[in-house]
Amino acid sequence: MSLDPLYLFVFAGLFSPGPNVILLTASGARFGFAATLPHVLGVAAGVGVTSGLTGFGLGALLLAQPALMLVLKIAAAGWILWMAFKLVRAATRPSDPGRDRPFTFVEAVLFQWVNPKVWAVAMAAAAGYGLGLAPEAEAWRLASAFSGINLFVCLFWTSAGAFAARLLVTARAWAIFLRVMAAALAVSAALVFL
Repeated sequence: MSLDPLYLFVFAGLFSPGPNVILLTASGARFGFAATLPHVLGVAAGVGVTSGLTGFGLGALLLAQPALMLVLKIAAAGWILWMAFKLVRAATRPSDPGRDRPFTFVEAVLFQWVNPKVWAVAMAAAAGYGLGLAPEAEAWRLASAFSGINLFVCLFWTSAGAFAARLLVTARAWAIFLRVMAAALAVSAALVFL
């Protein structure tokens, strides 16, 4: 029995650092594993919906409309830079739970619509690993592969962040960690335009 190459591609594409990995790692560190679970579930659901719609043909439509793609890139870069800015300004531990909190489920789902890495991996998967199925079947195949694999990926990186929090025992260590996460996000925002 062989493993579907789509699953290996999706795992490699989603496990490697990108906006979701960085945000989930930082959230796991700052807010803890349990508090980050709505964010985790929102990412898994949002990635599934985005990849499913890509398999249904939305990815091809975006590629055929350069102006729409530019709007998506600008929105993506803006949102990612805003998240980087928030991390730079963040306290080591949230002091005001009403203001400083992890993403909600809905926020995480919506973020996937402007997450350039999700779009890129989903479009590449649809183009390179499609089976020529009916659009509905192809969409379901991509959505289930992306959601299932990404749930594992999200849980891993959130756990890594929660574990890292145990090692960050000084305010200076926290500040360095948060600035590194913010810098990685800023770089990913710049990569949107390449």
